[in-house]
Amino acid sequence: MITKDILKQAFRNLCTAKAMTELYEENFKVVSKYVHATSRGHEVIQTAVGMQLLPQDYVFPYYRDDSILLSIGMEPKDLMLQLFAKKDDPFSGGRTYYSHPSLRDDDKPKIPHQSSATGMQAIPATGVALGMWYKETEGIQDTEKPIVVCSLGDACVTEGEIAEAFQMAVLKKLPILYVVQDNGWDISANEKETRAQNAAEYAKGFNGLEAISIDGTNFEESYTTVKNAIETIREERRPMLIHAKVPLLNHHTSGVRMEFYRDDLEEAKTRDPFPKMKKYLAENGFTEDELEAIEALARVKVKEDYSEVEKADDPSPEDLFTHDFAPTTITEEKGERSPTNGEKVVMVDCALHAIEEIMHEDKTSLLYGQDVGGRLGGVFREAATLAQKFGDNRVFNTPIQEAFIIGSTVGMSAVGLKPIVEVQFADYIWPGLNQLFTEVSRSCYLSNGKWPVSMVLRVPIGAYGSGGPYHSSSVESVVTNIRGLKIAYPSNGADLKGLLKAAYHDPNPVVIFEHKGLYWSKVPGTKGATSIEPAEDYVLPFGKAWVLQEIWKQEEKETISIITYGMGVHWAMNASEELGMQDQIEVIDLRTLAPLDEETVMKSVKKCGKCLVVTEEPSNNSFARALSGKIQEECFRYLDAPVMTIGSENMPAIPLNSTLEETMIPSTAKVKKKIEELLNY
Repeated sequence: MITKDILKQAFRNLCTAKAMTELYEENFKVVSKYVHATSRGHEVIQTAVGMQLLPQDYVFPYYRDDSILLSIGMEPKDLMLQLFAKKDDPFSGGRTYYSHPSLRDDDKPKIPHQSSATGMQAIPATGVALGMWYKETEGIQDTEKPIVVCSLGDACVTEGEIAEAFQMAVLKKLPILYVVQDNGWDISANEKETRAQNAAEYAKGFNGLEAISIDGTNFEESYTTVKNAIETIREERRPMLIHAKVPLLNHHTSGVRMEFYRDDLEEAKTRDPFPKMKKYLAENGFTEDELEAIEALARVKVKEDYSEVEKADDPSPEDLFTHDFAPTTITEEKGERSPTNGEKVVMVDCALHAIEEIMHEDKTSLLYGQDVGGRLGGVFREAATLAQKFGDNRVFNTPIQEAFIIGSTVGMSAVGLKPIVEVQFADYIWPGLNQLFTEVSRSCYLSNGKWPVSMVLRVPIGAYGSGGPYHSSSVESVVTNIRGLKIAYPSNGADLKGLLKAAYHDPNPVVIFEHKGLYWSKVPGTKGATSIEPAEDYVLPFGKAWVLQEIWKQEEKETISIITYGMGVHWAMNASEELGMQDQIEVIDLRTLAPLDEETVMKSVKKCGKCLVVTEEPSNNSFARALSGKIQEECFRYLDAPVMTIGSENMPAIPLNSTLEETMIPSTAKVKKKIEELLNY
């Protein structure tokens, strides 16, 4: 039953949202300094959703959803602090746009950070529901029955990542409600141009996703439909979709004005939910004076908050440099790296055993990706036996969905889990970059520290044994350009185990590149990748390079510092040995690319006077070339030659043919030749 108190609360919310829209338009020249969008026309369905959520629930509003935020208990002042990008913006501290919330208040539904990109929130939101499913199946969920609400615009339902989210929601029977607000527009492209069907019709293709179409301007229909859906999801733990038809009665955003392109404005006004709501209340016991009083009070409140916020402080310059990462407890190397009577193992076993130890230690850890389940245990057997030991709910296969694999970790982390996920080959990371860049890497910074994403992404990488153009690529230069990630690229098993443990205990997103040519030390000259397996308590902090082959400062001989990582470490060590120059060549194994141990690098280069950076990537425009430039800049006075770089040939892909592959990538012989060139400079 919809009580009079519910109607009053809902109408107050509509009046507040409407008053804010009108005030923004009256003060357009002031408020349009930063872009914003409002919920005008969408207020009823949004209010019906927000009013019915509980503090244990999660909601993912999108950028037009200020009415949802008001209806969960946010004040106009809170939203206006973000409108003006003020220091005390409760969502982001002035870092992101209006109605881009991130909230972690005890008395309100939780809102993890999400970006402006429409539809991107569907995967993180479904990741939250996946986390709830996991906790319930493993018996670590509390007695409450939380749900997730993901708000979407109809235009974004055409995106591939929406399909990935829907697919996983029905596959795992997840407790999530997708609320699709359909105003018929995709900025200036309308539904006839861009969609073959609406969201409810599209949802029929996902077996198990019940979809309901409603008039999103009718409060009784909206509230009742949402109530029934939430009750069903809370009890039956399955996904549902509500497709709500609404008009867009304000501009797409403050910068894209509706009169630029709209030809349906008069028709849209006939569907305005505000007069419909007012009429509905009048028919249900409210007098005209009561309604006018609610409207008047809302206008006064909005104007008072606006006047206060206009005078609020902006962030200070030093505020730029906070919350890029959450602090980690792993700051120094600890534990036994080479235990007495320890067994020497290959690199892939160090990884496997590290994950197994982590999963024994903490039930909130889980592993998923393509083919990591019980039948195979990973294409490199890097997850062998884990599903048998920990069960199919903790170690499970996903569909071929790199975007979901990566983006779902945002939601998993938000509910207190620690996901370890895999992309099968570095070549296949590209569909997941959208989520990695837009959602995963920026969550901590743009939520002002409230929602760091605690996850580990394992990525087999590199060329060997004629893997060909789709199983051999190096991608670290692209990934290191995504700020907000920590990135490891170990050269041996002991480092891999220690870094995996550090990554697990780190509250930030970590990418670990694992060279598949080092996994089994089958490539000639890579026996150094095998290690005495470190003890279970061994951790290796990020940002600490290893002076693998150290020399002393020499005035009478030419000396070189080789800076490298991954497979490059083995080429460098083998080359120095074959040249018999171990006392003239210092080898620095970076171990992690972000953070980068610049202090160790610069100290070595200044001591040696010459520097060679070795990478497997094509060298032009690469991480290695950028590092070379930084070294040149900081060590110029100490250098006896230009900093040189060697990498793969600058071709579009690594060919399948073994002769062409060998021609493409570096080798010990090629590194030897480059060393001799640098020595003779």
